[in-house]
Amino acid sequence: MELKHLRLLKTIADEGNIANSSEKLFLTQSALSHQLREIEERLGFKIFLRKRNEWKLTEEGVELYQLATNVLTSIDEKLRHIQNINRDHGGKIRVSGECYSFYSLFPRFLQEMSLLYPNIDVEFVFEATHQPIPKLLSFELDLAIVSSPSLNESLSSVEVFKDELFVLMHRENKLSDKPFVEAADFSNLHLLIHSYPLETVSVYEHFLKPNNIIPQKISAIPLTEVALEMVNANMGVMCLPKWALQAFKNQNDLQLKPIGINGLPRSLYLVIRSADKTKKHIKDFIATFEENIQSDVAVNN
Repeated sequence: MELKHLRLLKTIADEGNIANSSEKLFLTQSALSHQLREIEERLGFKIFLRKRNEWKLTEEGVELYQLATNVLTSIDEKLRHIQNINRDHGGKIRVSGECYSFYSLFPRFLQEMSLLYPNIDVEFVFEATHQPIPKLLSFELDLAIVSSPSLNESLSSVEVFKDELFVLMHRENKLSDKPFVEAADFSNLHLLIHSYPLETVSVYEHFLKPNNIIPQKISAIPLTEVALEMVNANMGVMCLPKWALQAFKNQNDLQLKPIGINGLPRSLYLVIRSADKTKKHIKDFIATFEENIQSDVAVNN
């Protein structure tokens, strides 16, 4: 038997007739009678004795009613307890990242968080961008999103997903016929980044710097829309993952090129203070973020 069957039987017994039960269960009397008949046929005994508008439990029905009451009461009590746990473990989580582009990961995730955990208040601290780890250590943040795990013993890093960086260029760019972009190619490129310092720019920190390459020109363009217009006009290139382009249209003249012969994969991490690892609202945030973001990135990569 399913829980809905137990609830149906208990409701009919409590109301004393099928008419009132129909209103309580939001079913027509015909549908209710049909379901009850199916249950009785499946069990092999009658549950109710019908006398006009009066329904009485059979001996078997009394036992089944007690079972339904015990089971449903236990479930309702446990659900109330779970809801109280959720209400009692809310709190504010102050978030920042090492790069402005990381904030575009959050909109759909925040919508889900507000539905699942209305008592968790997520606040972005934009002024801490580029320096989230020091701010985390000084208790001005609760969580940072970065592209390298922290080695500080008082912090804990959780890898939440992996992606790959590409060079976005116009199809008339001089490198558009190459299968991939080499480190030396950047010496002759105008690289558009979101902001300085360069140490927070993944392509520089993980590809150009190890190869001792500095682009011919670097411009900080904080708005992705403006940077895309410049790429569309063949005035520079951007380095970004595919998911970062999902909200933008009119990309017909643009191409994504792998970085290096093996591509440039990276991991993104959520970093928290180790002392906060057991806090329920922090664990709920990380678990929901990881599930939501991995799903989004898988669709858009």
